[in-house]
Amino acid sequence: MSEVSTLRGQGASATAWMVLVAISLCHMINDIMQSMLAAIYPLLQQEFTLSYWQIGLMTFAFQVTASLLQPVVGAVTDKNPMPHSLSVGMGSTFIGVLLLALAREYWVLLAGAMLIGIGSAVFHPESSRVARIASGGKFGTAQSLFQLGGNFGTALGPLLAAFIVVPLGRPSVAIFSIAAMIGSAVLWKVGSWAEGRRRASGPAAVMSLPFSRRRVAAAIVVLALLTFTKNIYTASLTSYYTFYLIEKFALTTQQAQMMLFLFLGGMAGGVMLGGLFGDRFGPLKVIWFSILGILPFTLILPHVGLAATGLLTIVIGLILASAFPAIVVFAQELVPGRTGLIAGIFFGFAFGMGGIAAAVLGVIADARGIEFVYRICSYLPLMGLLTIFLPRMHRL
Repeated sequence: MSEVSTLRGQGASATAWMVLVAISLCHMINDIMQSMLAAIYPLLQQEFTLSYWQIGLMTFAFQVTASLLQPVVGAVTDKNPMPHSLSVGMGSTFIGVLLLALAREYWVLLAGAMLIGIGSAVFHPESSRVARIASGGKFGTAQSLFQLGGNFGTALGPLLAAFIVVPLGRPSVAIFSIAAMIGSAVLWKVGSWAEGRRRASGPAAVMSLPFSRRRVAAAIVVLALLTFTKNIYTASLTSYYTFYLIEKFALTTQQAQMMLFLFLGGMAGGVMLGGLFGDRFGPLKVIWFSILGILPFTLILPHVGLAATGLLTIVIGLILASAFPAIVVFAQELVPGRTGLIAGIFFGFAFGMGGIAAAVLGVIADARGIEFVYRICSYLPLMGLLTIFLPRMHRL
């Protein structure tokens, strides 16, 4: 049996497209709030006189909070699914956004970032499980549609910051808390659907590992390292790309945020293509192409002009983002029945490692300059060679 048919053969029910769309839209809301934080960094830097390491610490506070909690939430909800916790998580994001809007001191900004991180930690494992339940066996497509909302929200954040927050001031961030309230209501409905589906299907079947525990553990470590590589580079762009453009090309804050939108828009397209191609050709091939495929473009990026920089960031975002749906689906097949834990590890690991990277890169940028950061990060895709150590699912 081929890798692709092995994955498809595990789904029996029809795809619940409305549920997937609802989860994707709420993922968009969740990630708009997250990207809003990074997008208003220049504004916060001016208002609070922040250094690069303080900006990195804010990213660290958000992402590591999510990283520490997500695997725990995933492990707990694998044993005791709590679909209605999705609505509670969005409530935490709502409070965090208000704190960002109303803060008068730096520590309040950190608290707001952490609450948004907690909301993300609660949202991702359970929503990833709901997406898999609703997939009807189209695991890659469902995971991509779910992640598409997140990537689209991440891409919208800088635009909303540029055209709403920058002209109106930081208190206008509070406007977006309305979207969080709407998302919380929608997620309550989604949670009720998932709870009804869970009760109708009865107790989950116990599934065995497809390989030995040692082989599975080694594969998960490799996938985590690939995720780590991907998200260090992503963190370098989402946290510092606007500063790089302002410093190197003398752009305004709004112009730099528009350029960041190009990268994030490319990622939104890439994440959808990654799932579609993963269902058709198998996730392993997508992982190979995505991680290694961006190497020529990342190596060139620090040495080109403004127009080429914009074009390259679109291509990099498109190719780089295609790996993540494939990585998550591959990991879920390696550890069947632990969807929440896997989502927690990889969404959490992604955020946590990105946060650590953001803090470290901020220190390096203060010491050596922002251009130096992009030169050293350009070699990160070489880590994609670790894909050779992943098992071939067709051997099942």
